[in-house]
Amino acid sequence: MLRGFEHVGMTSGNLDRTIAFYCDLLGLRLALRKPAAKGELAFLDAGGGMLEIFAPASAIDRSRDVPPAEAGMRHLTFAFDDVDAMIGKLEAAGVEVVERPRDAYNTEMMRRVAFVRDPDGIIVELIERAEGR
Repeated sequence: MLRGFEHVGMTSGNLDRTIAFYCDLLGLRLALRKPAAKGELAFLDAGGGMLEIFAPASAIDRSRDVPPAEAGMRHLTFAFDDVDAMIGKLEAAGVEVVERPRDAYNTEMMRRVAFVRDPDGIIVELIERAEGR
């Protein structure tokens, strides 16, 4: 029996910077941080699931976008009460905005959307949920 969504695993080039982005700016909560084999590990709680972040001790390349014709994770999505306000906060912090807030295409699921990049180049979608969700 399925109990719920647990976590997504990610790799970071700088754990401090990644925690600052997801916790200080987006509002996730640091649940665990500890040394791991060949690096460091953190779990960030998003309320309905977590991000597992592994930061290797050696340097890594920046994330690349997954082309539409290639399997892979294209973005992470977090829901907020006010996407426009969040984009203002992220812009003030120097976060790269990929797409400014706009009305959503999938209006059955969301009202407004915007896209930014995290410190490692991973695309993060910010949404306002549709009425009744």
